[in-house]
Amino acid sequence: MAALVEAASDPGYGAEVVAVGADREGAAGLKTAADAGIPVFCTPFSAYPDRSAWNSALAAEIAAHRPDLVVSAGFMRILGPEVLAGNTVINLHPALLPAFPGAHAVRDALAHGVKVTGATVHFVDEGVDTGPIIDQVAVRVEPGDDEAALHGRIKAVEQRMLVEAVGRLTRDGWRLDGRTVWTGKERAEENR
Repeated sequence: MAALVEAASDPGYGAEVVAVGADREGAAGLKTAADAGIPVFCTPFSAYPDRSAWNSALAAEIAAHRPDLVVSAGFMRILGPEVLAGNTVINLHPALLPAFPGAHAVRDALAHGVKVTGATVHFVDEGVDTGPIIDQVAVRVEPGDDEAALHGRIKAVEQRMLVEAVGRLTRDGWRLDGRTVWTGKERAEENR
């Protein structure tokens, strides 16, 4: 989120951060955004009687800011139809989807003994890490890696990839062809 705020400070980037939300009071991103003068909100899951009520409240908070694109980065909640129906949402995931979906992707990749894992940015659908893939970057698993070391290298890749993907989507637009995501520039190259 901080990398997006920094990138958006350049008028040529093509995106503006209109608000930052969290599901936990005290989330570091809320302070970073508030310090940058960006509106913030918190919709704690525990404040609602069930998942549907929480999703409805979150959808209302998001709608109040009228974003063109919602970015889920480090937001470890499954978004329901109440949120997804009115928003285009993208998510970061610390693995090369469809491998290792879910909350423990780095641990699962290490346990499986893969030599390469990575990061994925994808559109969010109602499944768990099942939406169309926008971009992926590979990260080698080094001998002796533990979960923290590998996740640290993946986070560095995710940060750069997210900034690039959000900028590209907002500047160039996108089109879904089945599960394939085409940006405006890719479509132009495809038509040559």
